[in-house]
Formats: sequence, C-alpha cells, structure tokens
Amino acid sequence: VLSGCGVYDGTEIHEASAILVHLSRGGAEVQMYAPDVPQMHVVDHSKGQPAEAESRNVLVESARIARGKIANLAKLTTADHDAVIFPGGFGAAKNLSTFAVDGKDCKVNREVERVLKDFHKAGKPIGLCCISPVLAAKVLSGAEVTVGHEEEEGGKWPYAGTAGAIKELGGKHCVKEAVFSLIPSHEAHVDTKNKVVTTPAFMCETELHNIFDGIGAMVKNVLKLTGK
Repeated sequence: VLSGCGVYDGTEIHEASAILVHLSRGGAEVQMYAPDVPQMHVVDHSKGQPAEAESRNVLVESARIARGKIANLAKLTTADHDAVIFPGGFGAAKNLSTFAVDGKDCKVNREVERVLKDFHKAGKPIGLCCISPVLAAKVLSGAEVTVGHEEEEGGKWPYAGTAGAIKELGGKHCVKEAVFSLIPSHEAHVDTKNKVVTTPAFMCETELHNIFDGIGAMVKNVLKLTGK
C-alpha cells in the first residue's frame, strides 16, 4: 500500500523498491494499491520545503513507483491477498493518516483503517516499516511494533520520539536494530499474536544495504506467517 512518491510527502522510494525486490525473490505475486485522495501537501525534495499552490493525488503519484500497475485502495480485500505491506515515508504520516500533524490524536484514512482491521480479523500478516508502524499502533490496540530505538543517540535515530508516540497511541514499542545481524530478531520485530511484522528502515541513519537487509527480514517473516 503506497502513499505517494517521495520521502517527504509520499512513499519512501528505496523502501518500496526493497520490499518489491524481496517479495519477488520470495516468489510472491504483488498488487499495489493507494488511496484516491489529495496529498496533504507537495514538498520540493530539492529544497525540503513545501511547494506553494501545488497539489497532487496520492494514487496518481503512487503509480510512478508501481510503473502504472496500481489500483484504488478501496478495491483491496482480504479474500484476494495473503498479506499486506506498508512502506514508510512521510506519506504514511501525512496521507494515510494525520500523524505528522496530530500525533497521538491522529486519524487514519478510512480505507487504510479498514484494510488493517480486515487483515487482522482474518488472521493474515501485516508488514510495516519506518514510520508506518504508527498506523498499526493506532488501529490495532496493543499491537507490538518497532521504529528502532527510543533515544536519538547523537542523531543516529533522529525520529526516536516516535517510539513514545506509539505508546501513547496504545501500541507496545520494542527496541530493535536497523543494521544487518545474524540474529533476525535484531532486524525486524514479529508480533506473533497479531501477525504484525515491523522494521526500522530509514528511522535510522545507516547505510542503504543495512536498510535493505532489515526490510528483507520483515518481508521474509511476513511471507513465513502466510504459511505458504
């Protein structure tokens, strides 16, 4: 499930690409979705600032990552899929929810909330990375998720405050590493009760291959939980 195209106002492209590579390697068939709604705002990524008087559509922008093969999120059903995965990027906190503005008092897009609740009720796994675990924390009370560490540690974890917000949302935060480890639990957290799998990804300032490997651990565990 995508949230636009670009880290500051949509889906983090490296994360989406990594997820797709690992799903492909795992033999999964993939269908991409996005809500047909306006973006909260448009950010000029060369300046890191909002572009005034410009508007874009989340579904239309997400189609860039999907190479045009994308559907309206309203069409996503549990009957057609074994699992659902949400990449990160600020679009998850701006377009799929209002977390970027409202924090613990945020609202989640109606279709996103429906999808999360439907997959949870059906006992089908949900994967999330980077900032997107806040969606599960908000919608699935008591879900265990990770966004990495709970302290900034000199800038290594610049978004560490999100861990506290997850607790305020009603979720349980578990400290995990973003870097590759021989111990899979150091990369992704698996909430076996709720079948929610999360990994920090770009919540950490680390090398790209570490993020790629951490996402791989998340995808591997999601596929494992499908039982196929």
